[in-house]
Amino acid sequence: MESHLLEVLVCPLCKSKLDHNREQQQLVCKADQLAFPIRDGIPLMLQSEAISLSSSET
Repeated sequence: MESHLLEVLVCPLCKSKLDHNREQQQLVCKADQLAFPIRDGIPLMLQSEAISLSSSET
């Protein structure tokens, strides 16, 4: 994921900054405890694709 894209992308639900989890290939919203997967270099920023996180995974 390109760094300049990370500066522009925000959570589609709350508009918070996203953290890039390179290991899991996800963009993480700490505010909503959601992770948006990145597939083939493309972030899937749909609420239906979001993965709910427990507090220990962030």
